[in-house]
Amino acid sequence: MNFRPRSKEEPEINLIPFIDVLLVVLIFLMLSTTYSKYTEMQLRLPVADTDAQRDYPKELIVAVNAEGNYTVDKTPVAGRDLGAISAAIADAAKGATDTVVIISADANAKHQSVVSVMEAARRAGLSQITFATQSSQSSAP
Repeated sequence: MNFRPRSKEEPEINLIPFIDVLLVVLIFLMLSTTYSKYTEMQLRLPVADTDAQRDYPKELIVAVNAEGNYTVDKTPVAGRDLGAISAAIADAAKGATDTVVIISADANAKHQSVVSVMEAARRAGLSQITFATQSSQSSAP
């Protein structure tokens, strides 16, 4: 009789077949899954009539140079005071209150000159004011 203790072999789990099965299941799920958007909102976008949009508001360009001189639609303004600027803007607008005033000021113009144009436009009854700029690429030497 052999009473010697036998060496116990540790059981070994082979993971390779398990990984193979998981990969097959993963590929099956990826191929059989349908992707749909359940959170999609139903929208009706507005329709625009392009012929009706051809009526643009009148634009009035007021230019201010570095010395503080003003021109309204390429017509020089005689004085630099607020009344002269307001009168020139009102004459150029011809009573239309939907006219857009575009202020095109020199980069070295004083801040007060631009504010004077804004105040003159307000006095002339024009409330739509915008500023003209140029891109930084075109001003590079």
